[in-house]
Formats: sequence, structure tokens, C-alpha cells
Amino acid sequence: MALLELSAVTVSFGGVRALTDVALDIEAGSVTGLIGPNGAGKTTLFNVVCGFQNPDSGRVTLDGKDITELKPFRRAREGIARTFQRLEVFGSLSTRDNIRVAAEVRHSWDRSNGESSDEVAERILDRVGLREIAGERVESLPTGLSRLVEVGRALATKPRVLLLDEPSSGPDPEETDALAALLEGLAGDGLAVLLVEHDVELVMRACKRIHVLDFGEILTVGTPRQVRKDPAVQRAYLGSVPG
Repeated sequence: MALLELSAVTVSFGGVRALTDVALDIEAGSVTGLIGPNGAGKTTLFNVVCGFQNPDSGRVTLDGKDITELKPFRRAREGIARTFQRLEVFGSLSTRDNIRVAAEVRHSWDRSNGESSDEVAERILDRVGLREIAGERVESLPTGLSRLVEVGRALATKPRVLLLDEPSSGPDPEETDALAALLEGLAGDGLAVLLVEHDVELVMRACKRIHVLDFGEILTVGTPRQVRKDPAVQRAYLGSVPG
């Protein structure tokens, strides 16, 4: 059973249809990919999930509960966290403090597990692999590490569903391998991850299932191998991809 599910979601901006009857499901303990050309509607879909954009029609369900009408802060408390395509970090704060701020927000309304904000921050520094730069100001970090700080900050809110909007910094193979391993590990911990990413190789490696969005509609859903081989996907997005 899907932990997060979108059913027949449609969004229009004036006369422009951004999403049309989109259905998408994400399971706990897996990484689900969402790919498509620029302008396909991926960020709009993220905004619908988080409550930043109200759909014209359709429904968003989390663990069987209809959250379509919930405000963004209520959805965050229900367990939805995200990163952004445009990097959103506190540049003047250290890596540790960026993560601790998010932990303190969670701690302000939920103290159920007895873990302090400092303890959460230290645990996540190790989980995400940021221990060596814990004290460095984020504005001094390269983009790849800054994006990991944003992931760590999202994890500090203790989500059940993590939405990642282009977390890869580019074609650096080492960083791509490390990010793929991190995503696989988070899924192994039981987290449901939805990954939007233009790095096709990262998506193909890390994701169990992939949804392909084109002109606001789901073109196909399948395993990485199925998506690679789909002629319609190759024409719309991938081009000729070996394997």
C-alpha cells in the first residue's frame, strides 16, 4: 500500500494546464523517481504535495488520510519534508546549526522521543556524511555539500516522506555515487523518498520505480529498465540511452 498517493490531480494557471489527472504513489522504504523535461510540471506536483499549491481537482492522501485541504505546516507535522530546486539554506550559519534549527522547530511541538535538538543534529551529521564540515559556514561550501546540508535539515524534521527537488549538484561521479548510496540507505531505514532529478544515471541507479511526466501528464510508470526501453520516454526526454 502506498504511503503517499495522488489521485487525478489537475492544476491550471489561467488558461495553462500544468497538471492533468496525475496519479502518483510512493511506498515507504523505497525511492521513487519523477522525471521529465523542463516545464513538465514536476515542481507544481511537489507544491501540491506540500500544500503550497491547491489543485483544481483531485486528492492527496498520506497513509490513508486525505490531506488535500491541510495547510503546509500541518502537512509538515504529518511527516512531509522537502528540498528545493533553488538551494534554500542559511548561508551565514554552520552546517551543524542549519540542521539544529530544523530539529528545534520539530522539538517545539514534538518532544515524544526524548532526543534533544543537539542530539538530532549530531546524529544527522553522521547519517548524511557531513561530520567533517559541521562547523563550516554553509555559504563557504560547494554546491554539492550545500545540497546535502539541505537534505540533512529536511531529515531533522523526522519526515515519513522526503521530497527531493534536484539534490544532485552535477556530473561529479563521486558525489553522484555518494548521493545514490545515501538515498538507498534512507529508503532502507523505511523512509519514502520522491526524487526529481535531471541526472538520469542517478535516478536509474537509486529508484525502484519511476514516473515520467510530460506536458503535465504521466507518460509512463515503471522500473528503471522499463523506462529506459520505452520509446515514448526516449522521444520525450531521454533520447537514445544505452542499456
